[in-house]
Amino acid sequence: MDPSLRDRAIGLYDAYTHDHRDRRTLLRQMTALAGSAAAAEALILGIAASPAAAARIDPADPRLVTRKGGYRLADGTDMTGYFAAPRDAGRPVGAVMVIHENRGLQPHIEDVVRRIALAGFFAVAPDFLSAQGGTPADENAARDLIGKADMEAVLRAATGTVARLGKLAHGTGRVGAVGFCWGGALADRVALAGGPALAAVVSYYGPAPDPAEAPKLPVPLMLHYAGKDARVAQTGEPWVAALKAAGKPVEAFTYPGVDHAFNNDTSAERYDKAAADLAWDRTIGFFHRHLDARA
Repeated sequence: MDPSLRDRAIGLYDAYTHDHRDRRTLLRQMTALAGSAAAAEALILGIAASPAAAARIDPADPRLVTRKGGYRLADGTDMTGYFAAPRDAGRPVGAVMVIHENRGLQPHIEDVVRRIALAGFFAVAPDFLSAQGGTPADENAARDLIGKADMEAVLRAATGTVARLGKLAHGTGRVGAVGFCWGGALADRVALAGGPALAAVVSYYGPAPDPAEAPKLPVPLMLHYAGKDARVAQTGEPWVAALKAAGKPVEAFTYPGVDHAFNNDTSAERYDKAAADLAWDRTIGFFHRHLDARA
């Protein structure tokens, strides 16, 4: 595909997914770009995350214990989530909350949970659409629900989940959080909200908070940004600068030449293996430094 056409197509799709534009407008714009309705649909399919893409880690992997089900927070809020843990860790493990994208708790995020568990952590992805009946199968409907969600209630559910994870019977008492896109933005908010169990947060290409909030950051924060993601850079660059000026423990990385959502290997046009692998290695190392039991 012509790189300039590809970049324009991704820009149109991102405006559709993040600015809540309607699909009819997207299809009209893509058709003008691609030359036909059929070519436009093929272009959209290549950019969009594919629920049918194969999982990297088999849900039945014998090295893991997994489940999907409910849990209750201390304030009585009922949540649904997907859980995975090493079957035979042989030691206390840190916990990681995985925060989904604006499509809700999808199979790709469940796969990310399993990857984190295989790296030696207890991992859970809460469904932050639990209060609205859970993530629907239609990802466009999920985006609509995300857009209508009470974000203060979502943040309370996230910090409540962190508090619960800090009390795991076989845990280290240290909790991390990692989020992607919409979840990356929420991860930044969770980092600011803190809590005694929270020990480290990683945000992937999440629109950032007001830089004025930087002095409030109480935990180490790792930020991953895409070099071609101008929309997020508008907030990310001032956020990183403010954190550094405030002397906060932040590690920020920008990956040149890659698109927003470069870590999502279910999107053929966005995924960049080299950047994704490097960011993942940095993420897992960061969590081990901050969440593992200390002698």
